[in-house]
Amino acid sequence: MNQKVIIIGSGFSSLAASSYLAKAGYNVTILEKNRSLGGRARKLERLGFKFDMGPTWYWMPDVFESFFEDFEKRPSDYYQLEKLSPAYKVYFDENDTIDIADSFKAICETFETIEPGSSKYLIDFIQSAKFNYEVAIKDLVYRPGESITELITPVTVKRTHQFFRSVSAQVRSKIKNPKLRQILEFPVLFLGAKPSNTPSFYNFMNYADFGLGTWHPVGGMYEVVKAMVTLATSLGVEIKTNAAISKIEVTNKQVKGVWVNEEFIEASIVLSGADYHHTETLLDKQYRQYSEKYWNSRTFAPSSLLFYVGFNKKLENVEHHTLFFDADFDIHAKHIYDHPSWPEKPLFYASFPSITDESFAPEGKEAGVFLIPLAPGIEDTEAIRENYFNQIMDRFENLTRQSVKKNIIFKESYCVKDFINDYNSYKGNAYGLANILTQTAFLRPKIKSKKVENLFFTGQLTVPGPGVPPSLISGKIAANSIIKHAKIPKYETVI
Repeated sequence: MNQKVIIIGSGFSSLAASSYLAKAGYNVTILEKNRSLGGRARKLERLGFKFDMGPTWYWMPDVFESFFEDFEKRPSDYYQLEKLSPAYKVYFDENDTIDIADSFKAICETFETIEPGSSKYLIDFIQSAKFNYEVAIKDLVYRPGESITELITPVTVKRTHQFFRSVSAQVRSKIKNPKLRQILEFPVLFLGAKPSNTPSFYNFMNYADFGLGTWHPVGGMYEVVKAMVTLATSLGVEIKTNAAISKIEVTNKQVKGVWVNEEFIEASIVLSGADYHHTETLLDKQYRQYSEKYWNSRTFAPSSLLFYVGFNKKLENVEHHTLFFDADFDIHAKHIYDHPSWPEKPLFYASFPSITDESFAPEGKEAGVFLIPLAPGIEDTEAIRENYFNQIMDRFENLTRQSVKKNIIFKESYCVKDFINDYNSYKGNAYGLANILTQTAFLRPKIKSKKVENLFFTGQLTVPGPGVPPSLISGKIAANSIIKHAKIPKYETVI
């Protein structure tokens, strides 16, 4: 029997799955609709500047190490890592900033300076976060999301309260200073939900932050994409770009292949790393698992308004990663989750990789990425984008005490419409489904289709959730699910 696997999309989860399946003996082809690989982690180059268009944070380095170790490789075989010091800077106003150091001891000293006695709680909090991290990363997140029993272990049974108490409640019960609260609540935003809606079990993201640190792959996050492409192709994976799928062909509930550029490509198995909702629209209606009502009822992680900006000078008073918390987070969050709309005064984030890595900008110049988290599905026009760019540039100048607008060589924007056009992203979301209690583990969309034999899914809309490390894990889960469930000769799992 033909053991050919078609993988839709070339994001992190697809690339990871392709390598595991190729290693297990499958004939694997990746079909990518865009000209470049990496999904949301593409690269933009202009006038000697370069930008990571999607992820810019390299957290949880052990997950990357584990992935490459499965193929008897190491990240250092492909790219070099630098630990950032400080990890990031936070602005609360022009006279009030906090630098998060690259050591936990120094972070404790910072907390103690701001709120005497808080370091004792921080030590206990991070110890709890480390315990949860080890439980999650070594066990729970690698489970396929098929049953509630996956969450029931001797460890989790004793800690069920963590699934019914929020991160925000846990932090605010001990920490009184609002700035320290924001810093401790910030990491769970990578999970796509408000801290007040995120189970306290997910405080393991605080250990990823304070315990494992923030890293930079020299050359940028796209170097990780290149590494995974190199690994996949070395294992025999074929990759085709400019290959948009128009239909997934199914006969008698059995996947037969895909239509791409008016050509039919036969396959025994189809794995989609593309947007889950979009993938199901490629099926005849009777083969779709989830209705439009279902998708509309889900809590999605934010979309984003991004600006990629080239400056003709080096910038001052900023770090590689800089957060601007000079606005009310609770008000901003309501505009994202409760009443989808444009916020009057949004929080924003900026990345200046050329501070660390000279390859990102010509000598004496600076590359900047600015990001505003937004509700998916809201109105997106050039006029709105320009209005928000001017707002954050005014605030940036005031907060960092420097003039920069006259030093802009160029800027490019990216928002809801672009996420839809480039990635077929549901409502233009940037990060998938939020990891709230009702969308955790077995409550997320399934890896294996319930209606079509040999159709599978991977990526941030299924288990374990949003983010780059979870996407690598999702690829592994999907590959193992194919090996276990697909109706073709069995292979050993890729653990």
